[in-house]
Amino acid sequence: MRIHRLTAFQVPIALKKPVRHASHERRANETLIMRCVMDDGSCGWGEGLPRPYVTGETIDSVWRHLEQSDFSSLRDATFFSASDASRAIDAFRFAIVTADLGIEIRECFGNSVRCALELAVLDAACRAQEISLGDFILQHPAAIDFAKSRDEVFYSGAVTSMTPQSQWVSALKMKLFAFRQLKVKVGTGGISDVDVLRRVRRIVGRKVDLRLDANEAWHCSEVASRMAPLMSFLPTSLEQPVPHREVAGLKQIRSELSVPIMLDESLCCREDAQRAIVGQWCDLFNVRLSKCGGISRSLDLVALAHQHGIGYQLGCQVGETGILSAAGRHFACNMPDIRYLEGSFDRFLVRESLTEQDLTFRYGGKGTRLHGYGLAVDINECRVRELAVRTLEIIAP
Repeated sequence: MRIHRLTAFQVPIALKKPVRHASHERRANETLIMRCVMDDGSCGWGEGLPRPYVTGETIDSVWRHLEQSDFSSLRDATFFSASDASRAIDAFRFAIVTADLGIEIRECFGNSVRCALELAVLDAACRAQEISLGDFILQHPAAIDFAKSRDEVFYSGAVTSMTPQSQWVSALKMKLFAFRQLKVKVGTGGISDVDVLRRVRRIVGRKVDLRLDANEAWHCSEVASRMAPLMSFLPTSLEQPVPHREVAGLKQIRSELSVPIMLDESLCCREDAQRAIVGQWCDLFNVRLSKCGGISRSLDLVALAHQHGIGYQLGCQVGETGILSAAGRHFACNMPDIRYLEGSFDRFLVRESLTEQDLTFRYGGKGTRLHGYGLAVDINECRVRELAVRTLEIIAP
């Protein structure tokens, strides 16, 4: 099989409500959607969400990557399987482009573009091979020793930084929906973390697994004092308490706290993971497909976690459409030992549905295995083209 056509779309995706945390308030996404058509007609779709405060990417830097990179090696390649396509994407090197003014470039720069490209090509290649993305994951060299299929998974809920009344309502929804796990955002200016956790615990009870996410809100010198009054609420982990530039200080913080530390903004690529392992900076990785460069590179991070006794969660990025939700479902249904699972908020959060299927989690946060070829979802191409504000033909016949 060969790539017949590759197209990129910039698609604004509005959220049904603003989502606020210590680093950012988000009301919409500028989403990268990619479409790949193989020479046999098999069509695949991919998605990436650029985040300047995570991977250093904006939608404009994404477009520079697409416009300035030489895709001839992919255009001319022949794939005999989805695994061949995966290796070609992993070996592909994007052009060296500038970041937007004031943004620091790290090794993860370009990860959202790579994720969208990989998913689109893999979706098409798996359809041509008549296998699902889950089948591809089970056979992947990075995961073959520990991958395991299951038919259902359970997502966790979230309480973001809002007004006291909204926190009550959100916590009540989490209780009524019977979530087993819950993430609460902390560290946002003007909001008392103690009051938030007291409200949440009062409603959901003491049995719900509750974890905290500070989104880089604190400095190393204050983490212990900030956490001291929160420990009575029994948090099971603390995610990214300090900015990336201070991440080396987490080794000392781990000795001061009894709660496990998770990396998120500081865990975007293999280099980040290796530094964290050597420096003993964390107990958990937050792996997110768009942030970490797609399926294969995320599997590589999970393999590193397994090798070094580090736990991991499969996270999501606010406002993912059904494309990334489907990819996350395949990932989660074939990876064992996921400590926490996020995603599939689709109809509860995203205004514009791009998939014909509804991938929103069910009661209790339950999500079931997807059956079919590739991503096993159907994309409304007319809706994508209608919403797109910018389109680029990367490979054309």
